[in-house]
Amino acid sequence: MPLTSRRTSRLSSRLSSRRLRAALLAAASAGMLAAATVPAPVPLGIGDPLFPHLGNPGYDVLTYDIAFTYGGSNSKPLEAVTKIDARATQSLERINLDFTHGSVRSVEVNGRSADFTTAEEDLVITPQAAVAEGMPLTITVSHTSDPNSSVPGGWVRTADGLAMANQADAAHRVFPCNDHPADKAYFTFRITAPAELTAVANGLPVAKAGAGATTTWTYRTRHPMATELAQVSIGKSSIVHREGPHGLPVRDVVPTADRERLEPWLKKTPGQIEWMESKIGRYPFETYGVLVASATTGFELETQTLSLFERELFTRPEFPQWYVDSIMVHELAHQWFGNSVSPRGWSDLWLNEGHATWYEALYAEEHAAKSLETRMRDAYTKSDGWRAAGGPPAAPRPAAPGQQLGLFRPVVYDGSALVLYALRQEIGNEAFDLLERLWVAEHKDGTATTADFTELASQVSGRDLSGFFQEWLYGEKTPKMPGHADWRSAAPTATPKAKP
Repeated sequence: MPLTSRRTSRLSSRLSSRRLRAALLAAASAGMLAAATVPAPVPLGIGDPLFPHLGNPGYDVLTYDIAFTYGGSNSKPLEAVTKIDARATQSLERINLDFTHGSVRSVEVNGRSADFTTAEEDLVITPQAAVAEGMPLTITVSHTSDPNSSVPGGWVRTADGLAMANQADAAHRVFPCNDHPADKAYFTFRITAPAELTAVANGLPVAKAGAGATTTWTYRTRHPMATELAQVSIGKSSIVHREGPHGLPVRDVVPTADRERLEPWLKKTPGQIEWMESKIGRYPFETYGVLVASATTGFELETQTLSLFERELFTRPEFPQWYVDSIMVHELAHQWFGNSVSPRGWSDLWLNEGHATWYEALYAEEHAAKSLETRMRDAYTKSDGWRAAGGPPAAPRPAAPGQQLGLFRPVVYDGSALVLYALRQEIGNEAFDLLERLWVAEHKDGTATTADFTELASQVSGRDLSGFFQEWLYGEKTPKMPGHADWRSAAPTATPKAKP
């Protein structure tokens, strides 16, 4: 080989090595830059001041399809698969779901396996390719759902199985989700359980199939639902069918052993629905019923289309009949206020509980001669103390960490019904009744805010009520009651206990 050829070859080799080193350095620098620009997985939220890490930005959930397999023991984790169909509202390189109290086995995004990790109570998913804004998004999570928890909420272990109590922030202790009422969706539940048990869920049954020693029950909602309102019950239960107004299917789920004992209460539901319809219009969902659980929870719960009640509410003799009736109406009223019209943020909770308490009290007045005015005057007396303890109705203080049921204080119940009483005093019965009907009609199947309600009230009354609502909803002190100048609110003396 000629000398010039060897020198050219060596020079070429040195140039190639330099280029290779430069390329490797560039690649390394690019990798470090990429690593620096992709933040570590963190829990996200949608900005709710009462629940900073609840809900997740970047997508809108359209449907949940959740399959649970219950092996017969309410102390062992259930096998589960949660499929979420959504639409991206921004470009997503990562996707956060709210989820805890379960083990994740695998995740797929749009049919392709995805990496995942956890950050506090978020499941953080990294798909193989970013999801562009406006594109469909399907997430499938294979996981377990663990009913064993020292934290209240989520699965409730009953004497013969399980039920759910997800309010306010506990649905993600059961299944991966966007756990905030601002993101409502349609639900399908598929529950596989031993054949001797009965499984129920929100909505109407669409299939039931046996396979050896197990049965799979499938239920589907016809209206969107907030995650906190999801309900699945598994146990030795009987399903009692009857008909409500306009042919509405009414389905009660009760412990089989108590079927006859509970009938005097169950048969009241159609009449209670008819009464509510006379006040605010047609029942908003495809079915309704009472779920009686053999468990001690300390509360009843308005899970959509199937309200959860403790067995002891109906069996303890010290509870008078009028009281039990009014509590049943309270949870029924929530189907309009809180379920059909859901809060956009948790500070709007007063709209849910204030209205449910209002119709509870009105029903007791009309059916048991329990004076609404007397109840409201008593609430007025205590109102300043409630506000001092938990904040005004539409600006509640956050609950203590890990004690989110503490948000459900007296001020959001009778304290908020008192606001509605004052409003009726201010604008008159006719305008108030029209406002109630328009509210549930205009926001059916949606979410709404306190500002939406106050604006509609001003429109209906033909007056600017912004000053009235500013004082009643946000004031530290309770304003003067229209028409009752002699009412007084006592100075706070002690912190009231939270009402569940």
